[in-house]
Amino acid sequence: MYYGIDVSSWNDVADWGAVRGHNITYASVKLTQGDYYRNPKARSQVDGARGAGVRAGGYHFADPDNTVEANVDAFVRMGRELGVFESGSLLPMLDVEHSPTDQIYWDAGKANSFIPEWIRVFRETTGIRKVAVYANLNFWRTMLRPDEWTDEDVFVWLALYNGQPGDTGGYWHPRLGLHQHTSRGTVRGVPGNVDRNVTVNGVELDHLTLGEAAPVPTPEPPPTPRPDDWESYRIQWGDTLSGIAAARGTTVAELAARNGIADPNRIFAGQVIQVPRSGSGGGGGERYQIQPGDTLWALAQRWGTTVDAIASRNGIANPSFIRAGDWLVRP
Repeated sequence: MYYGIDVSSWNDVADWGAVRGHNITYASVKLTQGDYYRNPKARSQVDGARGAGVRAGGYHFADPDNTVEANVDAFVRMGRELGVFESGSLLPMLDVEHSPTDQIYWDAGKANSFIPEWIRVFRETTGIRKVAVYANLNFWRTMLRPDEWTDEDVFVWLALYNGQPGDTGGYWHPRLGLHQHTSRGTVRGVPGNVDRNVTVNGVELDHLTLGEAAPVPTPEPPPTPRPDDWESYRIQWGDTLSGIAAARGTTVAELAARNGIADPNRIFAGQVIQVPRSGSGGGGGERYQIQPGDTLWALAQRWGTTVDAIASRNGIANPSFIRAGDWLVRP
């Protein structure tokens, strides 16, 4: 997994060197919105990220009330000014979401005609093929039809604020490449909260970089446990559905669907649910509570694995910083 952030004029980055030191390797910067807005902090954000070795790119907040051509033109003009379409930059991203403040609303017909046309016009204008399309889980599940307009150079960027890097809530698509897992992330060098992202689905950072690497191969969907691979589990005090899912190698969405749980945030000690048998979910391990004095290096030696494997399995951005009392899942 590769960890990154996205920033806009709402974010003041005080120290990009500290950001890079927090294991942040890429940053997507809001450049424009519709044909009427330019982020006044974009230049300092792009230059600061690059100066610290963070791979920077730009994104455009789409407004369907402006023409596709006007949306593309505004984005391309500023992107060229800042050099974010040059080789070595993070791929450009199209942000598709409602904004009641700006009277921006989408429906299926509007979105699935706007997006492919935006991609076509952007490619014809810049010669750049790699792009990402960002939307929340509800959009991807109920409105957007990526099978109609993705190809080997279009990546799906999923917003699902569950605080679980890489847990996409059961959503999967062959072009899924990024998961924005929180809007309230903390990163050294950034005062206040910041959006945090992680690569998923076997996507490497070079796959998301302009002028780098071959397209990522299309992976197979994650396996679903067979019915006879499930067993009963009595929820313990302090359990969360996301923690149980991680320990059993499955997803929150799968557990919720299997057990008829309407709200995954409301489970109760003593409640009995069905979970995949230990070892049947393809990578699930036992849970371990961090003790005072523990380090990832020492745990890796004890478990016969690596620091990177533990950090990746648990979404730990800084392997040098763990806290007693927190829980880990063994790789």
